[in-house]
Amino acid sequence: MFQYEKKLQYPVKIKTPNPALAKIIVSQLGGPHGEMGAATRYLNQRYSMRDGVVKGALTDIGTEAPEMFLSGANAFFDAFATV
Repeated sequence: MFQYEKKLQYPVKIKTPNPALAKIIVSQLGGPHGEMGAATRYLNQRYSMRDGVVKGALTDIGTEAPEMFLSGANAFFDAFATV
């Protein structure tokens, strides 16, 4: 069985909250035009494809979309984050 503990992997101490930055991050991750939404759409579309090549391409795109966002997010956080 699994035991669930609600705790962070690393301690987080926010010195100055930045609501504007938080809004941008949330909209990019979970918004209707965000990366996670796009990745989910690609992965869901693969189930209706009959061609294996197209199905494989949608799987590759859907699994790479979050990685592209996260690689670009590091530069974003370095430039704007004040946490």
